[in-house]
Amino acid sequence: MWLFGRGKGASGFSYSSTAEEVTHEVDASGLTAIVTGASSGIGTETARVLALRGAHVVMGVRNMAAGKYVKEAIVKEIPTAKIDALELDLSSLASVRKFASDYNRSGRPLNLLINNAGIMAIPFKLSTDNIELQFATNHLGHFLLTNLLLDNMKKTASKTKREGRIVNVSSEAHRYAYREGIRFDNINDQKGYSSFGAYGQSKLANVLHAKELTRRLKEDGANITANSLHPGVIATNLFRYQNSVAGIIGNVGKFFMKNVQQGAATTCYVALHPQLKEVSGEYFKNSNLSKATAQANNIDLAKKLWEFSINLTK
Repeated sequence: MWLFGRGKGASGFSYSSTAEEVTHEVDASGLTAIVTGASSGIGTETARVLALRGAHVVMGVRNMAAGKYVKEAIVKEIPTAKIDALELDLSSLASVRKFASDYNRSGRPLNLLINNAGIMAIPFKLSTDNIELQFATNHLGHFLLTNLLLDNMKKTASKTKREGRIVNVSSEAHRYAYREGIRFDNINDQKGYSSFGAYGQSKLANVLHAKELTRRLKEDGANITANSLHPGVIATNLFRYQNSVAGIIGNVGKFFMKNVQQGAATTCYVALHPQLKEVSGEYFKNSNLSKATAQANNIDLAKKLWEFSINLTK
């Protein structure tokens, strides 16, 4: 079982643990959660398991037809599930602002924010806001969403006396970002663009975001944690732009890839498990504490990214 580091870690869970297993006997009733990118893959499984454990789940989805289908499927399996779908396109700052505004005006509380949606290693493209699309979708949209929902989360945590949790779904790909980490001076440079380098950059930004957010939350005395994680390598539609990779997955993926139930485990562990009370600014994989790169732990880089992101989202 220890081959490839797949044995149980300090948490009692492992590479092969599922989302249901890591939340066994966890009672999430009374909690309200937002899960972005919940209409497919590990986002769907995360939403399903949170609902199974009693949370009221709001799915932020780009495709409302797909969101409706997922909602109906979850309610069919779990008749007591409290689940809604709201339109959210993380690549559009206007869409993020509308989602957050509508959510805050609804009067719903917010305990858990799962920043899960993402795209991977796509050909160069700019967002509607003229920002490189992977950085815009994977980091910037979630950065703005978190900021716009933070007051709601602080009020909810204070009123309910229950710890709020923000979870950024990053990736081990943060280790393979551009050499300088974040290309602050040429974020939209097409000439030097690498689809995987840009993906790594966006995933590095997810870890740095959680780090700097943790520092700010502690300064404010807020009862909210922020952590990042690697879900594992999972055969989902993230691979739709990599035909050669998809072929490899089809042939040998079953030997080294997680299924969706396993892929959602670390997200659900970080979001719900009582072991992680007051744990913040950390990086997890396989439902255990792990170590991100030195670059991902660079406090100055995290602060610089925060200011850069604030300027881009003004």
